[in-house]
Amino acid sequence: MIKDMESYLQDLHARRTLGAGTAKDVATQHGKNRLTARERIDLLFDSGTFTEIDTLVLPRHESYPGGKGSRPGDGVITGFGLVNGRRVFASSQDASVMGGSLGEMHANKIVKAMQMALKYGCPFIAINDSGGARIQEGVDSMGGYARIFDANCEASGVVPQLSVIMGPCAGGAVYSPALTDFVFMTANSYMFITGPDVVRSVMQEDVSFDDLGGGMMHSQESGVCHFLTGDDRDCLERVRQLLSYLPSNNQDDPPYVPPIDDPERRCPELKEIVPTDPHHAYDVREVIGSIVDDGAFFEVHQLWAENMVVGFARLNGYVVGIVANQPMVLAGCIDIKASIKATHFIRICDAYNVPIITLQDVPGFLPGRDQELGGIIRNGARMIYAYSEATVPKLLVILRKSYGGAYCVMSSKGLRGDLIYAWPNAEIAVMGAEGAVNILFRRDVQAAEDPEAKRRELVDDYQAKFNNPYVAAARGLIDDVIDPAETRRILIRSLQVTMSKRERHVARKHGISPM
Repeated sequence: MIKDMESYLQDLHARRTLGAGTAKDVATQHGKNRLTARERIDLLFDSGTFTEIDTLVLPRHESYPGGKGSRPGDGVITGFGLVNGRRVFASSQDASVMGGSLGEMHANKIVKAMQMALKYGCPFIAINDSGGARIQEGVDSMGGYARIFDANCEASGVVPQLSVIMGPCAGGAVYSPALTDFVFMTANSYMFITGPDVVRSVMQEDVSFDDLGGGMMHSQESGVCHFLTGDDRDCLERVRQLLSYLPSNNQDDPPYVPPIDDPERRCPELKEIVPTDPHHAYDVREVIGSIVDDGAFFEVHQLWAENMVVGFARLNGYVVGIVANQPMVLAGCIDIKASIKATHFIRICDAYNVPIITLQDVPGFLPGRDQELGGIIRNGARMIYAYSEATVPKLLVILRKSYGGAYCVMSSKGLRGDLIYAWPNAEIAVMGAEGAVNILFRRDVQAAEDPEAKRRELVDDYQAKFNNPYVAAARGLIDDVIDPAETRRILIRSLQVTMSKRERHVARKHGISPM
């Protein structure tokens, strides 16, 4: 019997309704203080712009005892739409379908959306809320994870990839977020290779979900999480905000926003923010806020390796990446975590055509047995490699201290820094004057009638001859010594001239970065 169109439409509607889930599914998710997969999609995308694909995909029924368990869509929503008016692809796992577990077709949907994002030059956002691999599908599930990992690697540095953890993310599932550019976590989400029960059984360690893989642990201790947020709504708003600083792909420039802030604005407050006494700390975020457009700074990795501050801002409407030592924590010394943090951010900026502005006030690398055993040499070398490899504009302002190897690794002329400026109080040397005198003139000080007066005299002399920016300026190792109040204006002018920079590396398959 030939059916009329209305009958066909009724069948289509029934299938879509089944895939959308029930009121009970919604209530269960809300009871966990989490939004549903579709509510998350609605919040992420500009209203009414999302188009779903593979809505009616089903798993292979022979994989399930009795052929039951999943429903149309197979537990993940995929598609595309607009975020801040720009095209974005996304996947959102549905915890109400077999716990959001990943099977063959579920994985195929995600990989397809990722490949489309890569093909059409659009960012990809993966919203994770899954119990892990679908046990019923065995090796097909594990093969699905491998295909997702491969798609992550293929898209790396070509289109921005963001992972949003809004529930459980365990086992093999954690490696896809780790392969992406940025990881967001909500307060009631968690990530780990093996859960507390396995850890308790195998390692005899009693640990909670939060201590093992909660958002705070990954934000403060492991560094896996770049952004820790409150709830789903807060998290998705932060995702939209981050996308406003990133281009759609590595061939595009980041979004330009016509500035309101005056590009010629002076910053006289900087002379008060940064004490001339190198032993006094200050918050480098205040320096950043003074320099950038409207004081708006979008910080990345805020809770991890706090002795290094990184994030996005705008100068005269153009997106820039900021890398800055933080004197309030470990006196701004560079340690293992700070090296890793800066390296990741520098490589992100270089991949997506974001100029890098470095604000330096660093007494050196953090000494100690723990740092040496942990591989500070290898990890410090990673930062050198990242700065050297970066072909985007690289601007450096030395605010105060620039000692030893730390001077070399942060966008110095030797690492092809484009334009380098120093404030008149800057100290650029192998070490501070007092340390140098203690090493070089120890016997002279001990032999003096008044050792303390002699030491002070030698320190002042060393300071005048070596520990100032004018020696470096005389050698052409910095481009100018500037009034702190002129920092914003000079950086904007320097950015304008370096934006046309074209630099290529020698031909090779790839470099071998220290790992």
